[in-house]
Amino acid sequence: MNVSAVSPRQGAEAGPLLPSPPVPMKLRISLVVIIVALWAAIYVAGMFSPALLDDADSVHAEAAREMVLRHDWVTLHINGLRYLEKAPLLYWGMAASYVLFGVSEWSARLPLMLGILALLLTTYALGRRAYGEAGGFYSALVLVTAVGPYLFTRFLIPDMLVGLFLTLNFLFFLRTLEESPPSRFACWGLAATVALNVLTKGLIGLVFPASVIVLYLILTGKLRHLLRLRLISSPLIFLVIAAPWHVLAALRNPDQGGVRGFLWFYFVNEHFLRYLNKRVPRDYDTVPLLIFWGLLLLWVFPWSAYLPQALRGIPLRWRQLRSRLDAPQRANLLCALWALVILLFFSFSSRQEYYTIPALPGLALLIGAWLGRESTSSEDVPARRSGRISSLVLFVIGLAGFVVGMLLLFSSKAPAPGTDLTDLLRMRNPEEYTLSFGHIFDLTPQALGAFRGPLLGASLSLLLGTGMNWFLRRRGSPSRGNLALAAMMVVLLLCVHSALVTFSPILSSQQLALAIQKHYRPGDLIVIDDEYEQGSTLNFYLGVPVRILHDRTANLYYGSLFSDAPRVFETQASFDALWSGPTRVFMWTDQADPTELHGAPRYELAHVGGKSILTNRPLGD
Repeated sequence: MNVSAVSPRQGAEAGPLLPSPPVPMKLRISLVVIIVALWAAIYVAGMFSPALLDDADSVHAEAAREMVLRHDWVTLHINGLRYLEKAPLLYWGMAASYVLFGVSEWSARLPLMLGILALLLTTYALGRRAYGEAGGFYSALVLVTAVGPYLFTRFLIPDMLVGLFLTLNFLFFLRTLEESPPSRFACWGLAATVALNVLTKGLIGLVFPASVIVLYLILTGKLRHLLRLRLISSPLIFLVIAAPWHVLAALRNPDQGGVRGFLWFYFVNEHFLRYLNKRVPRDYDTVPLLIFWGLLLLWVFPWSAYLPQALRGIPLRWRQLRSRLDAPQRANLLCALWALVILLFFSFSSRQEYYTIPALPGLALLIGAWLGRESTSSEDVPARRSGRISSLVLFVIGLAGFVVGMLLLFSSKAPAPGTDLTDLLRMRNPEEYTLSFGHIFDLTPQALGAFRGPLLGASLSLLLGTGMNWFLRRRGSPSRGNLALAAMMVVLLLCVHSALVTFSPILSSQQLALAIQKHYRPGDLIVIDDEYEQGSTLNFYLGVPVRILHDRTANLYYGSLFSDAPRVFETQASFDALWSGPTRVFMWTDQADPTELHGAPRYELAHVGGKSILTNRPLGD
């Protein structure tokens, strides 16, 4: 297979793309097979472990489980309470997977993993259309092996699916620019994928593509193109897909006894007030702005080393923007606006680390386009030279990572068998846990001894991968250098997965749920001595509601205000009565001596990952 033999594709602004050299079908099939194989090695391999994590991971999996249990595909519930925050598409996918394959970790993750595969193939299709076969292949290669998409599919959030529908949005939009007049297929496809994005993540599914497309048309002087997008039938297609769920959710969740219903909570509280950092309840933190921007480079590592070259392909001069842009120029401008709009939008809002994840396909396409040009043109001396410079910088980073990894490896010792990882961590930092990776601040040199295998593998892969990439580029083979980086990332991400499996008892209460399951009898109660999210895996794995010994807050807050809400929250007085009463109570706690027990008798059932299950009655009773 010789990707470098395929030249980039060119096109004209006012008409269809100019014919490109025919691509052998065997080559195209080979490239798709490589993309699918990398997806399988990286994503499918990690679908079956570890256990679901507390907080968003198991909360979202539980919402889908209760959807099936209640036969209610309109109103989401968690722990028996209405969960009005989220759009439904991800949960529909998980619920359908449960119906087909049963409730499990892998069936919960399957729809998201299939979404990643669809994203990769769509990115390849868009890149191939705009940049030629090599550009499409490298765009998908960048995306499947980058750090960010992998990290933020380790728990069940829909942001990569937003990236999928944005990629489809812009694939259809570029097609409308090439057709005269734009076909129904392109216009209706654009409307349908925007609607699906609204069902995935709410109004940003409309705001992002609309903003990018309008900015593109303003900059290129083509604003009248909007009138060609079938402005009667296209909005109807959008409404037919997006409106029914919103209407049904509003009808089934009206204002109730002073509690505002779905329309206010979903649109005002979850969209506008959250953007203004005034959402009720405020149960999230904000990443500092400079870190938020800098993380975008980390999310496309190691390919961010070639981002400066990729950005040079964006048409910036006013005269150039108003000229007849060819297909690569159109795509470059669109992808740049794609990433910029998302980055700037959240710069003025509450910010989490993963909010820029939907921008990554756009960056992957920009980088993939440049990698394709570098690989297919041996005569482009400046591109080859800049590629070698970036590869040298990347090798220096890889060498530094190897040195640091070796120092940590030799300064650590494998823990004794049976050691609880929690005992090797520093004191908990609850103020950091509102961030997605806040637990990383708990790590100590002693705790790293439990990760010696993944640490060694990651360190060696960084050294060898970046070193081979630099060596091969110096030898005039950038395509082989790219494949060396891809192989490095397969090993590196598998090491990350192995480390996550080791660390998962800290992040999940699954083992505690299994311990309860051995002794649980109908009528027993399970109480979480904290917010629901801290032990939400108990609810998912046991399949029974749990009680919360905490003030109303976080995901359960608003649903608990409705008059038909089941009893979930316990006060100290009501908990004291339960603990001293005849009912067996299983208490989840992360305290060595819970102050809520006031010294009352307790019996420890299990202790894993710094968390314990205590009971109020001897296990033999």
